[in-house]
Amino acid sequence: MSTKKDIRSLSLPELTDALKGYGEPAYRAKQVYDWLWNKRAVQFSDMTNLSLSFRETLHSHFSINAVELHDLQISRDKTIKCAMRLHDGFVVESVLIPTPTRTTACISSQVGCSLTCTFCATGKLKRMRNLNADEIFDQVVLVKNQALEKYNMPLSNIVYMGMGEPLLNYTEVLKSTERIISPNGLGMSPSRITLSTAGVAKMIVKLGDDKVKFNLALSLHAANDEKRNQIMPINETNTLDNLADALLYFTEETGTRVTFEYIVFKDFNDSIKDAQELAMYCKRLKSKVNIIEYNPIDDGAFQQTSPERLKAFTDTLEKNGVVVNVRRSRGKDIDAACGQLANKNKLATQTFK
Repeated sequence: MSTKKDIRSLSLPELTDALKGYGEPAYRAKQVYDWLWNKRAVQFSDMTNLSLSFRETLHSHFSINAVELHDLQISRDKTIKCAMRLHDGFVVESVLIPTPTRTTACISSQVGCSLTCTFCATGKLKRMRNLNADEIFDQVVLVKNQALEKYNMPLSNIVYMGMGEPLLNYTEVLKSTERIISPNGLGMSPSRITLSTAGVAKMIVKLGDDKVKFNLALSLHAANDEKRNQIMPINETNTLDNLADALLYFTEETGTRVTFEYIVFKDFNDSIKDAQELAMYCKRLKSKVNIIEYNPIDDGAFQQTSPERLKAFTDTLEKNGVVVNVRRSRGKDIDAACGQLANKNKLATQTFK
């Protein structure tokens, strides 16, 4: 393992101080920073307006731990699943979801996942480590490049909805959003970014304390504790009441409406009573609901509900004044849909042995 410092982990003031130690003036740090973040250099040799001797100094003392695109699959519906290799050999998956009017990058925040949601393929993987902010940012850039290369469309939206629980990697995730929003990064509006969480109440409160500007979505999937405990063990320590209190605080501090994500499972959470419970929960704070169709995984424990039950469910929500949208899954034929990211590609399987 290299002992070199990852140069992209340094802020501009930190980089300035570090280079002063090698006798370099402050403007050198600005040059390097520009190469790293505006020009996306992934090797010191790319920094052609720096002297060869200075580039050798950089190479001797620092590394650029860039993420590499090693494999991709393209769905019949044009969704692209990307296998991203990290500097230490681990692999995460990211997804590009194109529509006629937008392109969305679904990115990962952890290698694997520490949660064990029963309906999610990623939850069956062991969490190996958190991603750092630069690795998260690299995913976005690489997916953005695919949007331009394959579909000639700019990247319009980002969702932290891939592998891992973003709020269990809080500091690095927020650093990555700052980089994405920054003019030195991608200059995207925070309103184009959504963080999706399984529900870590104390960290949702911290989001409110930090007055973040991006959107927040909660993977709910059941509006009573007994059912939610069955499919999402995190609910045992983050009950629906605790989450509601945290979300109310978040909305008051940020002025942002929360989205509840709700996968409708056949004969589990798709009854009229379930819809009524969800409607009552929604009335506790400013919110809307995205209904997500279930994407089967290998164990077959759950099935997708019928169109008739889905319509009755959504009709009940709307009659109770809930703003609801039904989201159709994309990329199911390449295991790229919500809940299906499990590193099935050959490259990832080898890494996770």
